[in-house]
Amino acid sequence: MTSFPLPPAPTAVITGAAAGIGLAAAKAFAAKGANICIVDLGADRLEKAAAEIIAAYPDIEVMTSETDVSDRKVVEAMEQAVADRFGGTDILINNAGIQPGSAMFSPFDNWQRILNVNLWGIINGSQVFAPRMMERGRVGMIINTGSKQGITMPPGDPAYNVAKSGVKTFTEALQHEFRNTAPHLTAHLLIPGFVYTDLTKGERTEKPDAAWTPEQTVDFMMDSLDSGDFYILCPDNDVSRELDEKRILWAAGDITENRAPLSRWHPDYDEAFAKYLKES
Repeated sequence: MTSFPLPPAPTAVITGAAAGIGLAAAKAFAAKGANICIVDLGADRLEKAAAEIIAAYPDIEVMTSETDVSDRKVVEAMEQAVADRFGGTDILINNAGIQPGSAMFSPFDNWQRILNVNLWGIINGSQVFAPRMMERGRVGMIINTGSKQGITMPPGDPAYNVAKSGVKTFTEALQHEFRNTAPHLTAHLLIPGFVYTDLTKGERTEKPDAAWTPEQTVDFMMDSLDSGDFYILCPDNDVSRELDEKRILWAAGDITENRAPLSRWHPDYDEAFAKYLKES
């Protein structure tokens, strides 16, 4: 059972919450007594998700908001609607994301859409919600969903990697800001492993053995929040924490060792990387 501090009658706003990690997070905070605002696209999807939460936790209030997080004015209206109903927000989880795939020279519209949702959606949510959270003086947090792809940068989906790299940098700066100007608030970077969701399942109809469920990911997140972690680096059933750490350190070494960028996938470094994994 987690024990991180929450204010009385807290309100949690979760984007991308009609399914997957977002819905699992909404249920986890509902279990802690928080009123919930689930945010996503698709009225039918939101209605179904809200019904699931209400059925499990009938004593809390559930609000839905069909919101495009890439539209700043729509996000502002949503924040005001939450404040009008609940008085403000205590927990914000910027989780909405898309992964349609990209190539270095994909059409501009594809890159723009990915960056608008996956990066600007998180910037919009944080910048729109944080001022009222700071002014209210209540204990609270903002959790932004990043990705290991934004740290180790595997080739094959550069627009997604760029967006998630930006999320990491932005969230680090946000926590620094809170630490110095609003210590009652904290920011956290959720870094999922392989999670079986609508975003990742592709043509699969069953969860692969290597993947975690959204619920496993959120359980790990809640335990990490209890420990006060900023970087919530999730393992899965295939990749351990130890292997993640080695991959991250190798990626950082591209700079400090002046190697070729993305050397982990460069044939000239195959032997060196294999030796590093074995010996480190």
